[in-house]
Amino acid sequence: MQALQSLPVPLQTILLLVASNVFMTIAWYGHLKNLSGSPWYVAALVSWGIALFEYLLQVPANRIGHTQFSVGQLKIMQEVITLTVFVPFAALYLGEPLKWDYLWAGLCLVGAVYFIFRSS
Repeated sequence: MQALQSLPVPLQTILLLVASNVFMTIAWYGHLKNLSGSPWYVAALVSWGIALFEYLLQVPANRIGHTQFSVGQLKIMQEVITLTVFVPFAALYLGEPLKWDYLWAGLCLVGAVYFIFRSS
């Protein structure tokens, strides 16, 4: 953790958000492949267990990031990171086909990034 603290705040924030999004994506969608034959409540309990690690990374990410970013900027960053983590996960792990819609959604997020950061 000390190595992380030596990095600039924006990079600390981004790295923690990426790691937290990996856990959250696994928690939200991993059960569709691994626990599809289990009752929903088993999937929910497993997902909650995985999501704990997401929170252990996401909360510090937002606390560190809020020293330099607004809440809106943090949220838009998180959304961009979510799509960046989700698309490869959906394609590589779940076998979902890549669609042009992911690109269009990404371009919409580029617009969101522009608007939320333009007055900084």
